Amino acid sequence: MKKIALLAYNGELTCFAHVMLYALDLNEKGHDVKLIIEGAATSLITELAEDGKPFANLYAKIREKDLLTCICKACSQKMGTLEEAERQGLNIVGDMQGHPSIEQYINDGFQVLSF
Repeated sequence: MKKIALLAYNGELTCFAHVMLYALDLNEKGHDVKLIIEGAATSLITELAEDGKPFANLYAKIREKDLLTCICKACSQKMGTLEEAERQGLNIVGDMQGHPSIEQYINDGFQVLSF
């Protein structure tokens, strides 16, 4: 089993969909997976939470399996989705100048991949 942290920065929907697919696939194969939403990707959470929208089913699975570790406080604020993140009950993290620090993942032995 490997420990893998996926950092999603890209705000393009199909790119984020692939990150979600990777997270689900790795999890199903027994790996410890953490998904961190950063940068422009924070803009996608409103659309992804709407039933019937493209890739909403993947987002729901990610949430059901508790793979979404956190969303960036500073970036969600900048992208206008901080209130939506709060409404969804996401873990909003800003322990490194408003952004999630990756040090904890590295210290815990996670391989960090960014998209």
